[in-house]
Order: sequence, then C-alpha cells, then structure tokens
Amino acid sequence: MLFEDVISEVGEFGPYQKRIYCLVCFLSIPTSMHILGTVFIQATPSHRCALTWLPNDTYKSQGSWHDAMVKDSIPWEEENGRFDTCSISRSPANLTNGTIYCDKWVYSKHTFRSTFVTDADLVCGDQSLATYASMLMMTGMLSGSFIMGILSDMIGRKKVMILGAVGQCAIAFATAGAKSYPVYATLRFLITFFGIGMFLSGFVIAIELVGPSKRKFVGIVIQMFWCIGLFIETGIAYGLRDWRHFQLAISMFSVVAVILYSFLLPESARWLLQKGRTKEAAKIIQTVAHQNGVVLSDHAKNLVEVDCGRKVETIWKMFASPILVFRSLIVLFNWFAASIVYYGLNLKAGDLSGDIYLNFFLLALVEFLSYFFCLAWLDVKGRKFLQCTSMVTGGVACIATLFPVLYWGDDERWMTLTLALVGKFGISAGFAIICVYSAELFPTVMRNSAIGFCSVSARIGGILAPYIAKMEDIIGGNLGVAVPLIIFGGLSLSAGVLVLFLPETCNKVLPDTLEEAKNFGRSSGSRAERSRSDKDGAGQAEIPTVTCERDNTTEEKQRLLRTHE
Repeated sequence: MLFEDVISEVGEFGPYQKRIYCLVCFLSIPTSMHILGTVFIQATPSHRCALTWLPNDTYKSQGSWHDAMVKDSIPWEEENGRFDTCSISRSPANLTNGTIYCDKWVYSKHTFRSTFVTDADLVCGDQSLATYASMLMMTGMLSGSFIMGILSDMIGRKKVMILGAVGQCAIAFATAGAKSYPVYATLRFLITFFGIGMFLSGFVIAIELVGPSKRKFVGIVIQMFWCIGLFIETGIAYGLRDWRHFQLAISMFSVVAVILYSFLLPESARWLLQKGRTKEAAKIIQTVAHQNGVVLSDHAKNLVEVDCGRKVETIWKMFASPILVFRSLIVLFNWFAASIVYYGLNLKAGDLSGDIYLNFFLLALVEFLSYFFCLAWLDVKGRKFLQCTSMVTGGVACIATLFPVLYWGDDERWMTLTLALVGKFGISAGFAIICVYSAELFPTVMRNSAIGFCSVSARIGGILAPYIAKMEDIIGGNLGVAVPLIIFGGLSLSAGVLVLFLPETCNKVLPDTLEEAKNFGRSSGSRAERSRSDKDGAGQAEIPTVTCERDNTTEEKQRLLRTHE
C-alpha cells in the first residue's frame, strides 16, 4: 500500500487539509514582503550634492536665493535634464574654477522620507553596493534552500519551519536598526536564508497531506497569496515612507507566522513514517480522517506496510540519454530566464515613469491575474502552448519597451508602463507554468533531484537579476537603459521558442522510469505509453505540482517532490 493510497482514503483535499493549506498560504505574505520590500527600502530618490557651506541645505527649494545658489554651484546635465548628482564646484558660485566629486548629498523627500540608500549615501561611487545587497539576498535564498532543506529531511519539517520563522522574525526586526552597510547586507542575506526555510518546510507539511490530483491547484493558488503580500506591502510603504518604520511594520507578519505555526501545524505524516515513527504518523492520519468524516481501513489506520514511494535515481543518470539532456537543458534555461526576468522587472519598478507605489501595485495585480489565467487555461491549451506564449509575450514586451523609453519621452510614459505590465503578466505566468511542466516531464524516479537542479538554475537567475536591472547606473545613457531590457527580453523570448522542442504533457500518462522518459512524446503509440495504458492515469496521480517561491521559493519543490525509499 502506497502512502498516496492512504491520502486518497482520508480525502485528497478535505476540510482538514484545507485548513492546513490556508495556514500555509499565509507563509507567502511575509516571504514576498521581505524579498520585494527591497524595491522601497533600497530606492534611490532624486538627489544632488549638498552645499556644505550652507547650513541645513535641502533638496527642496528654500526660495529664489537658494535656487540661484544651487544653479551657480551644481553643474547642469543637459542630456538628463537635471543637476549633476555627483559633482559640485570647488568653491561657491564659481563653476569656472572646476568641479570635484562631493561626499555629502541632499535627497528629495517627495516620495520617501528615508531609504537605506539615503541613510548610507549609497549613490555615485557607492551606488553598486545597493545592488550587491540585493544579490546577497538572493544568495541567501539559494543557501537557505540547500541547508534548511537538508535539515528538514533530518530533523523534521515542523522544527525547521519554526526555526525559519523565528530566525526570519528576529532578523527582520534587527534589519530595521541596521546603521552600517556590512550589517545591513548580512541581515539581508539571513532574512531570506531563514525565510526560505520557513516557507519550504511549512509548504511541504501541507503538500504531503494533499492528494496528487490537487497539487496543481495548490501549487498555483499559494502564489496568489504571494501577490496579496505585495498588495499589503504597497499600502504600508505608501503610508509610512520611512524605510525603518516600513521594515518594522512588515516584520509584524513574521511574528504572526511564529505564533501560528508553533501551535497549529502538525508534523508531516509522510516524514514521520519514513523515519519509522509509525505511531505518531498514524495519529495524524486518524485526525485527518476524523475531521474529514472518513472511516479508515485497518491498513490505513495503523499504517501497516505502507510504502512512502518509489526508488529514487540520481539526476546524473539523465546524462546517459542525449534526448533527456536536451530536454533538461531547455527546462533549466526556462527556469533561469523566468527567475531573472521576474526579479529584474520587479526591481525596476522604481525606474518606471510615474508613481513607484502605483507601478508596484499594478505589477502585483497583473501577476495575480496571470495565476487565474494559468488555472483557467493550463488544462485546456496545454503546457507547451501556454509556456511558449507566456515567455514570448514577456520577451516581446520587454524589448518593445525600448522604443517609448528611448524615443518617446515622458509624454508617452503610459506606453512604457503598459508594456512593463504585459511583460510581467507573461513572465509570471511562465514561471508558474514551468513549475508544473517540468515536474511532469521528469520521470518519477528522479523528479526530486531534477526539480532541485531546476531550483539552482532559478536561484542563479535571481542572483544575477539585481545586477542586470541596475546596469543603467553603471553604463549610463541610452545604452544603460537598453541593455537590461534587451537581456531580459532576449532571454524570455529564447526560452519560449525552445519550449517548442519539448513534448506536451497535458492529459498524458507520464513517465515513471528513465526508459519511459526517453520514449515519452516521441509518438502517441510509444512503447512507454503503451506499456502503461492499463494504469488508468496512475502516472498522472504521481505528478506533484509545485510552487515557485520567487520564491516564491523554488526549492520547496525539492522537498515536496521527494519520493522516499
């Protein structure tokens, strides 16, 4: 008797699982807030060099005398239509005497009262430090996925989830008090390190109690809560406008997570059974059955001779087959492209014309709508068609944004925002679909390790995204504007076209073994599919649909897709 049979007997998605799942969905809210809160925390307002000889100099005009002094002391950049942000005259009112780089700045208070950039003066020569902090944050996700994932298998899902929740909560509050760059950057690394551990373990607890046929729904719906976190975050950022107060406010959601998950979530019954703790696992299964109104058979009640899954093969055996290597590379590239473009577009929200709060909200809204789109059409149009269409749409929109940005100016800013929203819709849908698609393409015997490999590819994309998104600050001029859009658009477009070389998985009997994976999709009457035609869709029942925690977290797939020996 397989553990999946036990879940089918107690109910694949009964009242008990729904309550647990609703609790787990809350995990997406603080996770998304802490990751994409960077858009507000590390925003760079308009600024110029401070007039050091003028007490209490401000960016805002103090009168005509102040305007005249600024005009006489700060060089004007005709190309950008603003005062130079890094240079000032050697002496007051004497631009002909040459200019020097300044070491003190004043910032506009119109949009933000303060950000970490304004507090630490991460502008001009130090502007790349903000980008490195974002890259460290993404590195924390990669490290946390591996380390906390391993701990989850060793000591249990619930313990690691609580450890992650407590760690994220403590680091979140500590971040609000950070005064130096090294401390801040370290805390940004740790907040995603612990946050990913919380998300992974909590989600696995829920997903391992859900029947296979419900995992696609579960995997996509949780991403909608990720967007709900972004909606709430936009309101908090708009109302507070001070990065320390903002950080403290979103940290309160981490406090709620600690309280909720310490007392309300059970351990994973599948993990307990794998560790030989049969009595504890049986108690949880009986609780599920009781609250779902199901009477269990003796085998399910006592978990007698229950097997947790098939034998696992290593990912390296995939390299023995050229066709599997080719397909794997396409899938890996799609994960990489989806991640780098998703994070890149989000981090560039502050660079779009118009209000940063409205732009951020609209980007979150179209992402939310893209998940409804996936739920409605994924089983209708198929994985390949939707993945290709979504990634190509995102790529074309990114590249098309070049024209209004470079040639149309601020008068057509609505077109820039519209194209950015179309790009975000496409890439968000593509990120969600590739999670489902890749889980179905890889054979059951190595699905866990294969998805873990995909996660590494996505995390690398996430690490590079901040650097590419901020290339404008490094390169400057029109070229600096064009290069990130060309990179994001080219990657997304290429990934979408390559999907055409993959087989369709929708409504197919999916591969369990390497041999079946090699033959999958070659013909409707392939040996692999004929040999399994009597399984009545059992292969379909083995497909674990996963969530992209951009996490949403990608490594949670590594845990939830695990097939235990």
